[in-house]
Amino acid sequence: MMKISSIKIIALAATALVGVSCGGGGDDGPPPPPPEGPAPTAATFVFPLDNTECNEGTNITENTSDVNFQWNAGQNTDTYDVTITNLNTNVVTTRNGLTATNVTVTINRGAPFSWQITSKSSSTTSTAATSTARFYNTGEPVENYAPFPASVIAPVMGSSIAAGTVGLSWTGSDIDNDITGYEVFFGTDSASLASAGTTDSGTTSLDVTASAGTVYFWNVVTTDGQGNTSTSEMFQFKTN
Repeated sequence: MMKISSIKIIALAATALVGVSCGGGGDDGPPPPPPEGPAPTAATFVFPLDNTECNEGTNITENTSDVNFQWNAGQNTDTYDVTITNLNTNVVTTRNGLTATNVTVTINRGAPFSWQITSKSSSTTSTAATSTARFYNTGEPVENYAPFPASVIAPVMGSSIAAGTVGLSWTGSDIDNDITGYEVFFGTDSASLASAGTTDSGTTSLDVTASAGTVYFWNVVTTDGQGNTSTSEMFQFKTN
């Protein structure tokens, strides 16, 4: 009887081991990630609007003021990143992870700025950005504002393009709507560009000749009816 019982115990133990082996032998890998949520949509500007004068800030010093940037909410959005750029100095100020639809930022008075909003969601990696709005933060009263610095259209900044005739194109704007013309400076040395030509206010493109295998730099000086000027940032492209 003892021998039979021992055999039964051994058999039961072997069965249990087989069950454990079969149950633990499968490897299905980690579970799939949860599906992403709906993509956020872009916010819309409330203040300051594009191509406007900002005169509602609170003066902090002679040279700075607090401006309350405001926007309408995007759909499916948890947070917003706001980027503000001083167009005279190219200094960038950011405010990230905002849950409200406004933020107060101290910026220079008497200077042109651009700003942009990026909508983000915690349930997806997709984002949605507004266009870029430009405004002039007022300082001491002036009768006429300088134009906004020109923005590049083509060639795209840092792009590689075919050599030969290259069409440079840009956009310009001015609160007073009195731009009279543009002058384009072009060359291979960003420190000593030569004038490539001028255009009137209705022409925002100019053809230049570019050699192969060369890095080129260019910028645009905008002039208005009062003789005010603005200089764009330095644009760059290379030829194949």
